[in-house]
Amino acid sequence: MQQLPLDIRLADHAVFASFHAAGNELLVYQLRAGATTRCQPPLWLWAPPGQGKTHLLQASVALAGEQGRRAAYLPLDAAPALPAGVLDGMGALDLVCLDGLQAVAGQPGWERSLFRFYEALRNNGGNLVVAADGPPAELAFGLPDLASRLKSGTTFRVHALDDEERLCALQMRARFRGFELPDDTGRYLLARVGRGVGELFRLLDELDRAALAAQKQLTIPFVRQVLGN
Repeated sequence: MQQLPLDIRLADHAVFASFHAAGNELLVYQLRAGATTRCQPPLWLWAPPGQGKTHLLQASVALAGEQGRRAAYLPLDAAPALPAGVLDGMGALDLVCLDGLQAVAGQPGWERSLFRFYEALRNNGGNLVVAADGPPAELAFGLPDLASRLKSGTTFRVHALDDEERLCALQMRARFRGFELPDDTGRYLLARVGRGVGELFRLLDELDRAALAAQKQLTIPFVRQVLGN
């Protein structure tokens, strides 16, 4: 993975094997293609926060790395902390995944930098995946040439999971971390936590750490105790 001058690291769980793809099968197929082959059209992912966009982008970079390809993940919602010219040189990569695109839309300096980067990446045959909170039409770009290029590929809305799919996603995440989440405990969590999958995953990780420290299973009484604290 391309090394950036910030502490931007891929989450170890953010791989396709730990993503419950129900309703997003075509999107995952396209992302896998972009991670393993060159000269793919740009992909635009959108959904409200907490629906798995970051997971998918980081999974794409992880897969590209496994294939020996040069790839980078860059969260643009961290733009105020990014050094000037952070995109310089990234046009030579095989895959670049930009997260939180809405954070820099309408900022002239960032838009000019994005346009130069995009042209370099496409001339090199590299692939681009961007994620935002909304579809292309909702982002107010000030640079028409940049807007037209970013909108020239395929747009996917990340499918929001229903309750049974969210339970499956939680149990898949638990197995990836090396433990089992009982159905009753999973449904207990779903009934008490917001609908965002990201929030559920963060809570599951916290519960796993607490269970390891206490040498307990993730039963409803134990989860109730941790949530109460």
